[in-house]
This record gives sequence, C-alpha cells and structure tokens, in this order.
Amino acid sequence: MKAKGNKKVKVNIVTLGCSKNLVDSENIFTQLRGNGIDVSHEAKNDQSNVVIVNTCGFIDNAKQESIDTILRYVDAKEQGVIDKLYVTGCLSHRYKDELEKEMPTVDAFFGTNELASLLKRFKADYKHELVGERFITTPKHFAYMKIAEGCDRPCSFCAIPLMRGKNVSRAIEELVTEATNHVKNGTKEVILIAQDLTYYGLDNYGERRLADLLTALSDVPGLEWIRLQYAYPSQFPEEILPIMKERANICNYLDMPLQHASTDMLKIMRRGISRHRTEELLATIRKEVPGIAIRTTLIVGHPGETEEQFQQLCDFVKEQRFERLGVFQYSHEENTHAFSLEDSIPAEEKQRRADVIMEIQEAISTALNQEKIGKTYKVLIDRKEGGYFIGRTEHDSPEVDNEVLIEAKDVYLRLGDFVTVVVDDATEFDLYASVIQ
Repeated sequence: MKAKGNKKVKVNIVTLGCSKNLVDSENIFTQLRGNGIDVSHEAKNDQSNVVIVNTCGFIDNAKQESIDTILRYVDAKEQGVIDKLYVTGCLSHRYKDELEKEMPTVDAFFGTNELASLLKRFKADYKHELVGERFITTPKHFAYMKIAEGCDRPCSFCAIPLMRGKNVSRAIEELVTEATNHVKNGTKEVILIAQDLTYYGLDNYGERRLADLLTALSDVPGLEWIRLQYAYPSQFPEEILPIMKERANICNYLDMPLQHASTDMLKIMRRGISRHRTEELLATIRKEVPGIAIRTTLIVGHPGETEEQFQQLCDFVKEQRFERLGVFQYSHEENTHAFSLEDSIPAEEKQRRADVIMEIQEAISTALNQEKIGKTYKVLIDRKEGGYFIGRTEHDSPEVDNEVLIEAKDVYLRLGDFVTVVVDDATEFDLYASVIQ
C-alpha cells in the first residue's frame, strides 16, 4: 500500500473500549507487522499517515467516545495530517451503514470479524502462522487472552451478540501455545477473557471445557498467575472450583457480573437465574475456594426496576460484601430485548441509584482493606508513578481493581517482578505497603 506521494505507510492503531477490543487491536498489529508494515499502537507523537480506530459500541458513553475519536481523525485527514482513516470494531460493525453515510471522509468501515478485509487494504495477507504469537501492547509481564468470541446468552440489555455474533471457542491446544509464547516473551500473568468464560467449549467440544483449559494452562512452565474474568452465573461450571483451589498459579479471583439481585428483575433481564440460586452459588464458590476475591458488576435503572427491587439490590450488596464491585447505569440499546420496554427511569434517578450502590461498596471495601493491615501479600509490580512503585495482589485485575503502593525512596523494584509486602495502611480502594527484605 502506498500513501500520498509514495510515502512509506506508517500505521497507528487507536483502541477504545474493553480488554477484548485491545486483543483485537493486538491481532491487527501482529498481522500488519508480520506483513512488513510499520505499525504502532496509541502512538504519542502521532507521526503516522494511516490511522485505524478500533471502536466500542457497548453503551451510550462508549459510543459517544468512539464517534468523537473518529471525528478527530476525520478532521486530521481533511487537514492533510493523515492520508487514510479506517474504522473497525463494535460501533463500526453495528452502525456501518449509518456511519458510511454520515462520515464519507472515512476510507472504509469494517465489522468485528473482518480482519482479512482490513488487511487487504494494505495488500497484506492473513498469516495463520502468527496465531498464538500475538504482539501485546500491555506491559510485557501480563497479557489478556481471549478464549472465545461472541455470546449465546439472551440478556435483555446487551447488544454484544449483535456486534460479536454467537459464541466461538478457541481450541485448548491453540491457547496453550499462545500462553507458552507469552511466557517466553516475559509474561507472568495471563488474564482469560471472553464475553462468557463459562460457556467455553460448548460450541466446538460439545461440552463445557473451562476446567480442562485451566488445567492445561496451569501446566505451562513459568506461568505464575492465571486470572478469570467475565464468568456467567447461570449454569456455572462448578468443576473449576477444585482446580482453582489446588493450582497455586490460578489466582483466587473471579469476575462474575451478576447485574441484579431481585428475582423479578433477573427474570426481566433474562439472566436465567434467581436470587436464591445466586446466593447458593456464591456460598459454594467461597466454600470451595477459601480466600477468593469475587468481583461483580451491577446494572441500575433497567426498565421495570422499582424502588423496592433497587432496595433488594442494596441489601444484597450489604449481605454479600463483595471484594470488588462496579455499577453501570442502564443504557437503552436498539435491537435488544429491553429496547421494546419503556426506558422510564430518568437519568438523574439512574445516577442516584448508582451512587447509592457505590457508597455502600466504598464502606465495604474500606472495612475489608483495613482488615489487611499487618498481613503479607505477594504483589506483582506494574509501574512506577508519583514516588511509588505500584502493584497488585492476586485479588486485583489491572486498571479496574485495587492497587498496592510502595514508597520508592527506600527501595528499588523492577517492573514485572513479584515481591512480598506487608500492608502498613489502607484506604477504600488502595493498600500502602512495605517490601519484606
């Protein structure tokens, strides 16, 4: 591919949205570089003449951020700063026809499974031999691994199946190869991601195989942490719990979005589970994996949510005392089941409900963190910032969870190393610690 004036092509990939999108960008990066193309990710100097924007289309705020980012590069193209602009990802997949009409300056829009078509724009071929050898844009000591694409769940509020399609699991052998390659390149932690980890294997093996995948990955030499994100509570594969307990390199951590606690609301949301069954599952997980940290996310303001049902959710949060918790305000998404319902709860009320939940969680998190003072933990050092080395325990995923801050003036630590610390102090979402020499 040649740009204006036969300049050499230099590509910058801009990623918006979740870790699953980041993996997609890393795959684009790997394929372009494998074809001899000069490519960067989130280039700070912005000297590239071709830009690929990988968009998010999950909820209103994410969609607006994607649109604003595209428009910024549309302006750059119109001013001659860049020569080509391509857009891919969830927003592009979902609203391709509308975007093509509204943004004719963009050279092409691509859906979530159109990597080969995108590569053709660069006269590049999809190289199968690069599968499992993905270049990572995160610090090299941790990497996200997408074990499946798409989702078969019927949740009322979610547009992901519209953008990502049905669940497609990757083969265990392929994932083990990828993890092994990551370790060879210095990775110590892999974070398993999918829209629904617990569905893994049903499509290609005919049965749930997450337990087998965990066993195989935990046998990879040098892989010190394996973390599970985005498990689904309905039909949860409890056979993974003994493996999590027995295998030292599987983190005592589980990210399981529950979305609500009212049985009536769970039915409206089409979650396939009741409050009672949810409580039984949480009790089983905590019994089988002592010391596990459970992260969850909730939705407030879904059509039909009454004040009484919201109070049930508040009581549930107080009772369960989740180690980690986040809240989304319901977003009315076209072509979802919930879009047929009236979005009758005002934005101000959705915000109030979200604030109430987070106030409850802040008090819980503060109390749980205070209990950690004087205790020792294994910590993975992520970065140095503002006079501190900053790391995480096995109970914390990057960017979304708590962090451990270690004063840098008295100690030198290498990024990507594990250290043992004692907790000296704690706030609602952070721990302050000292290294045990």
